[in-house]
Amino acid sequence: MRSILQKRELRYVFTANLISMLGSGMNSAAVTWFILQATHSEMALGTLVVLQTLPAMLMLPFTGVIIDREDRRHLVMALDAIRALMVVGVASLAFLHRVHVWELYLMNMLVSAGFWMFWPTITALIQELTPDSQFVHANTFLLAGVQGGWLIAGALVGFMYNHIGLGGVLLIDFATYVVSFSCYFALRKGKRRVVQQEKLPAIAREGAWDRYWRELREGISYLRGNRYVVLLGASWAMFIGAMSTQSVVTAPLSDRLLHAGAVGYGWLNAGWGIGAFLSVLYAAQVIRRLDSRRTVAISMALLAGSIFLAPYSRLLAAAVALYALMGSARGVGGIAISSSMMEHVPQRFMGRVQNAFYFAGTVLQVCLSLIVGAAAHHVGLALGFALIAGVYFVAFLTAAWPLETVPALAPGEATGD
Repeated sequence: MRSILQKRELRYVFTANLISMLGSGMNSAAVTWFILQATHSEMALGTLVVLQTLPAMLMLPFTGVIIDREDRRHLVMALDAIRALMVVGVASLAFLHRVHVWELYLMNMLVSAGFWMFWPTITALIQELTPDSQFVHANTFLLAGVQGGWLIAGALVGFMYNHIGLGGVLLIDFATYVVSFSCYFALRKGKRRVVQQEKLPAIAREGAWDRYWRELREGISYLRGNRYVVLLGASWAMFIGAMSTQSVVTAPLSDRLLHAGAVGYGWLNAGWGIGAFLSVLYAAQVIRRLDSRRTVAISMALLAGSIFLAPYSRLLAAAVALYALMGSARGVGGIAISSSMMEHVPQRFMGRVQNAFYFAGTVLQVCLSLIVGAAAHHVGLALGFALIAGVYFVAFLTAAWPLETVPALAPGEATGD
């Protein structure tokens, strides 16, 4: 792992993500709590999650080609700058006590659109910067930064929200985007493309639209011939959909079942963050011992069981312990999925392959958020938790599905050599 930190470029990436996720985690928790207190409705939280994913559904079919074609550093910088401007605008309204729920919906739609493009881009950038043998360690450090930020954010929001309000939290988020942008600006100079233009005359005459469709068909053709990646990606999509939907039920769990208010909500987020952050200490050893797919399967099973039990834990400490276990499973499973994708997907296809599964995950998230919100509001929170647990269980099945052979890349293919 020490060799990873010796790479200047990766140090900048990990630092940027740690700081950026601190602000994003505080933003997400504060907006969720504000909307719950303003509406007292799980349906409103379900609507928030749906609106966060709709722009992504429109963008993801196109952004995979962009990620594989353009300089990934420049894309990340542009996404940070645009999201920072939107967040500081809404923060100004909050300080003036003029912010409305619909404005928070709109902000989250636009910020989340950037988020769904950001993560495939940053994963592809790390694959580009990391030696083939160090993918697990690189993803471990990335998760450490991400979950370290979420850990601090989850702990802070519950205790700070009552003092600095929504406007103060959003202003902190804006400041973290500025720092993140600065880190990527210092990453390197110049432009680097992954997809090189072929020299064939027919391809040289292609227009932008024809080239886009050709590259999209190439990505689809790659997936059709790789069952391992498809099954792993299916687990990934369900993992994304279920994890993103948890925000619909976590705040109500603290408010209505545990009667712990904003502080309890902060503890639940902190429990998740602690578990995920600590998982970086043993994730590489677990993956090495079990292999990636088996690690993903066990992680999905732990997530399914833990979230199913969460509404029956009538004590805050028990709920926090379950969230810590879920965070740990999320950390190990997420590292295993990302590392396995980097190992088995050629760099020239990484943006398109990732976006295919992110798109599937967002479609699931839209449907699941509405269903979980309605079930939690009209029937009970336990049913909402059970529905999310069911999706994790299906992710376990796809990860555990037997395969006769596991494909391997040709030498140098992961790095596009």
